Amino acid sequence: MADVTLGTLFILFLPFLVSLVGQGGMAKMLTLVTSLLALLLSVKQYGAVLPWITGMAIALISVWERIRQRRMA
Repeated sequence: MADVTLGTLFILFLPFLVSLVGQGGMAKMLTLVTSLLALLLSVKQYGAVLPWITGMAIALISVWERIRQRRMA
């Protein structure tokens, strides 16, 4: 039971963890908010999908921008 809960929390907070690699502070805050919203909405089946996808999109864009800036310099 604890493994399932830990895995679920890891999946729900994955956008926030990915955004920690990025550079922008706003992206980290937005992904934390979307991860918390996904956690709260995960009570209903498939309720956490939209906030999770939104958070992953923000996190991936943040990481992509960091990679792009490093490549330019």
